[in-house]
Amino acid sequence: MKQVIVLRRDLQMSTGKLTVQACHASVAAVLGAKKAVLESWNVEGQTKIVLEVNSLAELQNLRTRCEQVGILHVLISDAGRTELAPGTITALAIGPADDLLIDKITGSTPLLK
Repeated sequence: MKQVIVLRRDLQMSTGKLTVQACHASVAAVLGAKKAVLESWNVEGQTKIVLEVNSLAELQNLRTRCEQVGILHVLISDAGRTELAPGTITALAIGPADDLLIDKITGSTPLLK
């Protein structure tokens, strides 16, 4: 079990902003997860992986793949109080879910640098 957070690097967010967007994504997905999934994920150590994409189109492609498979996912858009315009889509959380299922969607997506 793991959770993957995908962040948009094309937005040039500061390190702090990237961190906050990743946290928003993780929490939002956890709030939407089923109890049994959360229990399994918790027992296995709550693994989280952070990946990056270079465009909104790449992020939306991953979201579409999640929808096709039926895996838990949450798209995050910014409130616009600091660095970004209101409604800017910044992140995608996938899971928590089975590692292999997530890997089918994100396997070629690079780790956040």
